[in-house]
Amino acid sequence: MADRLTPGASVEVRVPASSANLGPGFDSVGLALGIWDSCTATVTEEPGVVVDVEGQGAGEVPRDASHLVVRTMLRAWSELGVAAPDGLHLRCRNSVPHGRGLGSSATAIVTGIVAAQAIHDVCRGAGPDPDLAFTNDLAARLEGHPDNSSASVFGGLTLSWSEGEGHTGTVRLSPHPDLDVLVLVPGVQLSTATARSVLPTHVRHADAARNSARAALLVHALTSDPGLLLPATREWLHQEARRESFAASMQLVDLLRANGHAAVISGAGPSVLVLGRSADLDEAAGQAPEDWLVSRPGVPSVGAQVVGRTRGGPISQTRD
Repeated sequence: MADRLTPGASVEVRVPASSANLGPGFDSVGLALGIWDSCTATVTEEPGVVVDVEGQGAGEVPRDASHLVVRTMLRAWSELGVAAPDGLHLRCRNSVPHGRGLGSSATAIVTGIVAAQAIHDVCRGAGPDPDLAFTNDLAARLEGHPDNSSASVFGGLTLSWSEGEGHTGTVRLSPHPDLDVLVLVPGVQLSTATARSVLPTHVRHADAARNSARAALLVHALTSDPGLLLPATREWLHQEARRESFAASMQLVDLLRANGHAAVISGAGPSVLVLGRSADLDEAAGQAPEDWLVSRPGVPSVGAQVVGRTRGGPISQTRD
């Protein structure tokens, strides 16, 4: 027996952007950013998939069943043993820039998983809160690494690791109250696949040891002592290997770090993230190129949320 979703069921989901790596925390440390995508998903009587997109990616992403949120919803329903509906309408309102290292794909994946759960729950009269452990596990599997997706799931600062057999462990840490973030976004895009293709297949033992020490220091600096953020964001695993892929971004990182600011490549780039106390970031913002977007989005204390629910008809059962 599989649950059959009924027309009229509708949910609105809101998910924050994220920055990952933060220097030495490669594929493990993530930070939610106060830049939000929202999506209203509705089960329809008319067969087929319709996707409306406003904002970021409006002219770039597909408007049919190949849309990443739709594909993720179908996967989540399959994992939950729920039959996909015949008709689905999505209205996506995107603020997270695409291809800039701010976790747009992870945001879309988390949106799809939470929306799929929420529609199922609203049809059967269950509570409004999604299963975040299920969301975190599936999002990490679909994304391929857990740092971006876990920050979007839980909000705040996250530290994630693989538990094996498709399970991801995540702890949510409280950032230091003085911690602020500056996001510098260039006009060019860079796909994560391209950025990963230039990474070396082997790392020197000495570099791994250096990076390990700085990753430990990074967690301390982010949670207890922002004054150590500059040395804590030094890394040896990925930024230099990708330098030619985002030369302008690395030039900006070099400039900012030379002036004492804890600047890093955000995720796979090419955006630049600066971590520090609010007063310190005012000076850093003035060093961005004129054609770059500069923002201070903050770090939200919450992650993925269901912010609206409309129940359709009673849930029915159908045999597979």
